[in-house]
Amino acid sequence: MAVTSTSLASQLAGPTSLSYCPNFSGLRRSSCSKLDHSNSISATQSLFQHLHSHLRLSSSRKASRAVVTMTGTGKFFVGGNWKCNGTKDSISKLVSDLNSAKLEADVDVVVAPPFVYLDQVKSSLTDRIEISAQNSWVGKGGAFTGEISVEQLKDIGVKWVILGHSERRHIVGEDDQFIGKKAAYALSEGLGVIACIGELLEEREAGKTFDVCFQQLKAFADTVPSWDNVVIAYEPVWAIGTGKVATPQQAQEVHAAVRDWLKNNVSAEVASKTRIIYGGSVNGGNSAELAKQEDIDGFLVGGASLKGPEFAIIINSVTSKKVAA
Repeated sequence: MAVTSTSLASQLAGPTSLSYCPNFSGLRRSSCSKLDHSNSISATQSLFQHLHSHLRLSSSRKASRAVVTMTGTGKFFVGGNWKCNGTKDSISKLVSDLNSAKLEADVDVVVAPPFVYLDQVKSSLTDRIEISAQNSWVGKGGAFTGEISVEQLKDIGVKWVILGHSERRHIVGEDDQFIGKKAAYALSEGLGVIACIGELLEEREAGKTFDVCFQQLKAFADTVPSWDNVVIAYEPVWAIGTGKVATPQQAQEVHAAVRDWLKNNVSAEVASKTRIIYGGSVNGGNSAELAKQEDIDGFLVGGASLKGPEFAIIINSVTSKKVAA
């Protein structure tokens, strides 16, 4: 998908509260000077040059992709990553809220409670929502203190696992190859994998967004036996839990590039069918606009997934996808 000065100008045509930060790829930042409409042409040209050098978008990318099928079921996908949050009481309340929520039918919904609450949630949550783990071991169980095996997860009815999350990469220290092996093992044993990728702020500012994401993708592609049960979650690390959200255009640009990478390095079929979801401070207020983007096939939600009514709003943002299509 090529970026033109016209499309960039449309991004700048909103309220003057939109700030332009030379090394921040279009994110709002209160310390940056605001755009002056009298200089809109030069500002547009400057922003175009910056985004072109940082995102290196392919001019051969088609401007649109028909929303047809996604991972066989063709459904929007929304996952809730509860991370290391909750107590028995708060999770009971959250489950109750989710059980009573009215959810659009054509959305796959998954929640990932902390390990110690997986069985509690599985036994009390509606079957409409599937259960995911937040991590799994690279092979069969055994003398691996503190780890949870895929076999144990399957034993209690878990269907999915989140692998490669930035907090596992950058806090725990898991590398691309180790994450790829974990994904391959989980898939071989019948779990679906939510495969996370995404760049740090300094990597985006250095123009390495695509390099980082493609390297992380390659580690999955080198090992996974099939892409049938893989959902890719693009989560720019600078947007996770910070309140800073990639603009719909920024997210779309990376999602489109990821789909092109799959087409060129795996297959056109995998590129078409694999769902690519966005994560990074998604909430009930921004999900509808993000959902309208052609290559955003759903969301991986953090903090907002701990609030049942708000999570339901995000799930139901699929209606915006239908309108956009």
